[in-house]
Amino acid sequence: MKNKFLAAAIVAATIAIAITLLADAHLLPLPALIPTLLRWLAIFLIAAYATSRRSLTTWIFVGLLAGAELGYDAPAFAVNLQLLGTIFLRLIKVIIAPLLFGVLVVGIAGHSDLRKVGRLGIKSLIYFEVVSTVAMLIGYAAIHISRAGEGVHLPPSSAAQSLNVSPHTATQLITDIFPENIAKSVAEGQVLQIVVFSVLFAMALILVPDSKRRPMLAFAESLSETMFKFTNLVMYAAPLGVFGAVSYTVGHLGLGVLLPLAKLLATMYVALAFFIVCVLLPIVLWVRIPLRRFINAAAEPVTIGFATASSEATLPSAIEQLESFGVPREIVAFVLPTGYSFNMDGASLYQSLALFFVVQAAGLHPSIGQQVLMILTLLISSKG
Repeated sequence: MKNKFLAAAIVAATIAIAITLLADAHLLPLPALIPTLLRWLAIFLIAAYATSRRSLTTWIFVGLLAGAELGYDAPAFAVNLQLLGTIFLRLIKVIIAPLLFGVLVVGIAGHSDLRKVGRLGIKSLIYFEVVSTVAMLIGYAAIHISRAGEGVHLPPSSAAQSLNVSPHTATQLITDIFPENIAKSVAEGQVLQIVVFSVLFAMALILVPDSKRRPMLAFAESLSETMFKFTNLVMYAAPLGVFGAVSYTVGHLGLGVLLPLAKLLATMYVALAFFIVCVLLPIVLWVRIPLRRFINAAAEPVTIGFATASSEATLPSAIEQLESFGVPREIVAFVLPTGYSFNMDGASLYQSLALFFVVQAAGLHPSIGQQVLMILTLLISSKG
């Protein structure tokens, strides 16, 4: 039955897309209602497949498709659904601080091995720096190969707005790692500062007598377990949150906004695919990670991140999925949040790609030295 629903959904989606393209090109004179009904039929069949499979990831995908379709068909109504996405993101973000604190304290103080934490931190930072730099260079190479910015007409400079942006120096980057007020860090969603506070708290907890350490460890363990259950409850609303977020985005911006930037988008996705296949995949194979199991574990967080355009929204789910995958809790809790600040591979790739896209669109021709300086600036500014 599952395969029948999936096959029917694929056939219906293929027919719907083909008829929509032909109708938009005026090659197939049909009432506008017919392609719309066919697209909704395809979404309904995918929803039926999701029901038979009972997979949250599939339901999130259904929410994404339904949101895009509703935003395209009824943009005036769809923009009012931003509330659903906003509520979902808020519920996700409220999980992060207590979850990280509980998991890190239990993982570090529960094992009392500070040397292991130090080695893990050094290895993680080296990996983050190397891989994110490679991602940035791939973005740089991709935009110079595609030349996507050439021929793009920028608005006149008189329409440009002046931005008062303070320079992000290396000193500021290092300073911003450390919290001055943990409540402020939590309120502002400063994940790295929360991690630093939690690690230092756990290290201090190791140094107190065992009789006083145990109650705090028990509290932290109860807190982390409770927040995981909290995450499970919130994730049931993920399809609805994704539906609202995508409905608003498509209804507000429209699909037509993508057409002038089609070459840029194509360049970005080709570069990302190259990075995954030629960088991440060899790493996965080298360390002998079961590829299929890892893809299954990553599917849900990746889908949420793609639909909501928020990496923070994926953090609780990613932590839970990696623990289920078999990664020790103390490693997940330390490496994953740190990577959110220092290992933003996709963001690094996009930043270099977008920067030189604008340079090309503006008709500028920077020297090799200037381009190297721009890349080095991105390496610093993309962290934290």
